[in-house]
Amino acid sequence: MSETKTEVELLQEKLLMEKKHVAQVIDDAEYQKAMDFAEGYKKFLNDCKTEREVAKFVVAEAEKRGFVPFDKFGSYKEGDKVYYLNRKKAVILAVIGKNSISEGAHIAAAHIDSPRLDLKPNPLYESNEIALFKTHYYGGIKKYQWTTIPLSLHGIIVRKDGTEIEVSIGEKEGEPQFIISDILPHLSKEQDKRTLDGGILGEELNIIVGSRPFKSDKGSELVKLNILKLLNEKYGITEEDFLTAELEAVPAAKVNDIGFDRSLVGGYGHDDRVCAYPEVMAIFDLDEIPEHTAIAVLADKEETGSDGNTGLNSSYLRYFIADLARMEGLMGRDVLSKSKCISADVNAAFDPTFSSPFEARNASFLNKGIVVTKYTGARGKGGTSDASAEFVGYVTRVFNNADVCWQMGELGAVDAGGGGTVAKYVANMDIDVIDVGVPVLSMHAPYEVISKLDIYMANKATKSFFMAN
Repeated sequence: MSETKTEVELLQEKLLMEKKHVAQVIDDAEYQKAMDFAEGYKKFLNDCKTEREVAKFVVAEAEKRGFVPFDKFGSYKEGDKVYYLNRKKAVILAVIGKNSISEGAHIAAAHIDSPRLDLKPNPLYESNEIALFKTHYYGGIKKYQWTTIPLSLHGIIVRKDGTEIEVSIGEKEGEPQFIISDILPHLSKEQDKRTLDGGILGEELNIIVGSRPFKSDKGSELVKLNILKLLNEKYGITEEDFLTAELEAVPAAKVNDIGFDRSLVGGYGHDDRVCAYPEVMAIFDLDEIPEHTAIAVLADKEETGSDGNTGLNSSYLRYFIADLARMEGLMGRDVLSKSKCISADVNAAFDPTFSSPFEARNASFLNKGIVVTKYTGARGKGGTSDASAEFVGYVTRVFNNADVCWQMGELGAVDAGGGGTVAKYVANMDIDVIDVGVPVLSMHAPYEVISKLDIYMANKATKSFFMAN
């Protein structure tokens, strides 16, 4: 015989908010869908470690699904699928909706660059018969985390004749890898006096690339010469070709399940490919033609402030919208002001080991679903767009109607620090926008952690937003 609920229990159910673990909300069939979705993401994360590799993957997959290059002077009807590739580093995908573009588009914007080590323009040198690469770190990193871990090298070299050479070394079985050394604890007395922030300096992030000299007892820098000989034999390059190259050192570690229960995924580049992948899959897998034109934006340069012509502080998205508007005899601003956007970017998951920078009541947690972040910025909300109550209400209603598990979260406690996303650049175009993304543990580390259930909910949320009226 069931017990009658007390007045307190009834009021608690009616008035209090409780965010449950996603596994306690969904059924076994949907749980399996989430696990299957994570497998595709793991392969994507292993295969795409740079913004160029993500863009190349997305375009190839888009073409398989009937997307065609966007013609700004063309004409499109509802259901048509187009893509725009911006300098091989940023992509826009669009499915033309049933409604006139004058009613606005539904946009999801993620970024596909991640913190890393870029090679300097003149990187190769020799010291004490060891050959090394000089680097300049990209984005916000804890520099000490990048020492003594296996690294791979990715990027492109443009030779004097204009030939482009794609580079990927250290990912396949049997390929050499690279490493940054650190001083042993027996001799680190002086280093130990440094603060944690200065434990490793930027100019100490030097990558070991070889130690064998060219077979000669005459001449200087014979190890460096031997490295250049090997590179010349493989790629046909000389030292001068480094000046026109874009080469990135990234962690070589493979993506893995984390935990006895395999509920988590560990890997490099979750920020922000854990949002980019579900966004792309959402627009690929739309079952019906959306009411509003659906646009998926994959941007570069977010980790350094979104500047540059492949970042969202540039005009390529604005121009794309303007070209769509022109097809109906409209101005771009007529479409922008009617559009809605979710800025698909990660938030910091509450870390029980390092809990002090968080305010638990307003933090995001692993396995509680996608996190809606009304504002980011730092301290007094500096550098954020701060979504309106009306738009927060709209987005969360869309998620509720689609049975999306979601939570609300801030990026840390007040005055603890902060960060930014592309949302403010979208907002500056007169578009309603809010951050919606996946909680991440160890964000910006060479090896980050996310929940399989959360990334599944990110995909479900984005699809529901694309299909919303």
